[in-house]
Parts: sequence; C-alpha cells; structure tokens
Amino acid sequence: MTTGLSASQRAIQARGQPVSELMSQALANQDLISLAAGFVDQVSLPVEPVRVAVQKVLADDVTACQALQYGTTCGDEPLRRAILEMAILADGQSAAGKSPTVDQVVLTAGSNQLLHLVAESLLDPGDIVICANPSYFVFLGILDYLGVRAVGVDVDAEGMLPGQLDETLQQLEQVGDLDRVKAVYLVPYFDNPAGITMSTERGGEILEVAQRRSGDHRIHIIVDEAYRSLRYEGEDVPSIRSLDLEGQTVIVAGTFSKSFSPGIRVGWGILPSHLVEPVLDQKGNIDFGSPYFNQRVMREVILSDHYPDHVATIRESYRQKRDAMLAAADEHFSSIPGVRWHRPCGGLYVWLELPEGLDSGPGGKLWLSAIDEGMFYVPGQYCFPSGGPGVRYNYIRLSYGVQSPERINEGIAALARAIRRTLG
Repeated sequence: MTTGLSASQRAIQARGQPVSELMSQALANQDLISLAAGFVDQVSLPVEPVRVAVQKVLADDVTACQALQYGTTCGDEPLRRAILEMAILADGQSAAGKSPTVDQVVLTAGSNQLLHLVAESLLDPGDIVICANPSYFVFLGILDYLGVRAVGVDVDAEGMLPGQLDETLQQLEQVGDLDRVKAVYLVPYFDNPAGITMSTERGGEILEVAQRRSGDHRIHIIVDEAYRSLRYEGEDVPSIRSLDLEGQTVIVAGTFSKSFSPGIRVGWGILPSHLVEPVLDQKGNIDFGSPYFNQRVMREVILSDHYPDHVATIRESYRQKRDAMLAAADEHFSSIPGVRWHRPCGGLYVWLELPEGLDSGPGGKLWLSAIDEGMFYVPGQYCFPSGGPGVRYNYIRLSYGVQSPERINEGIAALARAIRRTLG
C-alpha cells in the first residue's frame, strides 16, 4: 500500500527557498546578531499613523462595512490613483503629459505577489529572464519555481552593463533562444543585494537594447522599485518607466512594505496596458483582490499626509544604521586583504566581497565560524543566476535594517573575527 502525500512538481520546486529559512533563523535565534533577513526597523514601525487611519476607516458603519467587504481584483481606486500621482510627481512628469492611467495600476499583497503574477502572465517553462549578476534572490526563486532560466549579466557601479546585455542577447539569438527571452529584471534603486543605484542614462541604454533586440515578441523590462523611497543622500533618479515613450515595455513593481509597514502588505504594479488583463486574470484565480481593509487603511495614511512624515523618519533612522555599518566595516575589515564593500546611497544592504576562494556558503567554515562568533548573514551565492557568468561564492549580503547601530558594530566585529579565523 502506498502511504504519504505525493507532492506536485511545483511543490517540489518550491522547497528550500532561502528567504523563509533565513527569516525563520532570525526570529528563532534572538541571541544571534542577524545581519541577514531584510526586516524593517521595529522601533520606527508606524503604530500611531496606523491607529489613526484604522479609527477613520471604522469611524462609521458605512465606511467600516465597505472596508470589511470584498474589494475589486485591481484594488481600491482612490489608493491606486494616489500611487499613480506619486509616481508621476517623482518622475517629474505632469499629469497632462503621456503617462499611465489609473486602470494600469494593480494593487497586490506586497510587491512579491506582483512579481509572481507578472512572471505567471509572461513566462512559460523554458523561457529566459535576464537578471543582474547579482540579483534579488527571491525573484530568482520565483523563476526557478516556474521552470524559467535566469541568465546573469554583470554590473558595475551604475548597474547592469548594457554592452554585456547586448552581447548576451546576441549569443542567445545565435543559438536560437532569443525568442525565449521574455524579460530583463532590474532593481534600479539601491538594489538588493548590491546596493547599486542605476543612473538615468544607464536605464535608457538598457531600455534601448531591450527594445532593439525585441523581434516578433516584446522583451519587457521588470523594474522592481521596492527601495526607491529609502534614499539617504543625493537626488532621486526618474524611473525607467518615464523613458518608455510608448509605455509598452516597462513593468513597475512597488511596495509600502519597506517604506511604511510590511505587516499591512500593500504592493502595486504599474503595467503596460496589454498586461493588465492577463495579470488580473491570474490574480482573479488566486484571491480576486488583495485584503481590502489593508488598502483602505493605506488610503487613509496617504490622503492624510502621514506617509511622507513617516518616510522622513525612517530615512533618518536607516541613514544612521547605514553609517554605523560602513564605519564598522572601515574599522574591522580594512586590515583584511581582499575584503571590499560598496557604499550605498540608500536601501537596506551592504554587499561584501571576500578574498577569492573564501566560500561564504551555508554550512561552510566561514558560516559556522560566524554563528560561533554570534552573528549570521545571507550567503551571496543565493544572489547569482545559474546562467551567464555563473555563481560566485565569495560574497555576503549584510542588512542593517533591524539592528541598532551598536549591535551592527558588534555583528561586523564578529564577522571580521570569523573571516580571520577562516583565513587562518
């Protein structure tokens, strides 16, 4: 007799995703200094603005019952309109100029759901997505789950190299695979994991390559803007979406999880018009609308102007934490040959390069030594697509989002001791 549950192929594909394991370890091992999972700052969570917003939503029976009822699949229209207006204003575009309409904005349960919906709507097993090398490992997990090939293209201080992107697409064309390339995935603002911000010029070059190399099918650009609000120095950079004159190539994913509250789980997409219906069809099969109460709360936060005040508060908090991590890196890593890091202008991460040949992978000597010293991190190997230049093992992603400046310094000091021990 056969016993036990036979899991589907997709359930098997979903096993062992690193983000769940890392978050679980961070929550279960409170004594360890976690510079791993990208949690947001506990102290600066917007308790009072949310309390006020909830009171407004529940102020009378009519609005309360509306918020407690189902919403539409695309989401609350006033909130979608507010998100679109913020995007247009941030990019310096007038509302009268060429820009998306509110019908092209879809609300989701965080930006990861939007990324998943877009991937489900665009990609078939065996298709190809071009990603930065390194890239956001959760999105790489989504692609793997869907049976999609992720091909990496190297980066410099301004992001993905457009020349190498062009060469990669040419090589794929030569082997007959260009028609399987459906998208280029970018995190242009303080990217996860490398902390790089893409210039307007670089974004335009990548857009030109994608549009020029599009043949019988369109190569979309998926722009993940999860960290755009978390800028600590310098001027904002217009979205690549604003360079897409026809508005049919660039897909924007955004979220309030990093800039306001991950517990509310409100994200959004600004989509080319031809993708709105397929994405809503996919979403209709999943939940026919993300939690409407959360959307109404977020609408009150935006319309009452609490949001910019909160963003200003967390920017200052995270700036101090970033500065603490960079100062600790200068203090503890500068004397270790071959250790290098990038100074991010925002976001939540510092990308650490280790000496060639030093493996930061889970279960290895450095990983175990770091835990023994009292901290843990995200092994950089998770962030590299398997295709293209390939996986590199001598990198670490460090997050300063949740720890205090003092604990950040302690964690970096512990990691430095672990690196020295491992190097012998």
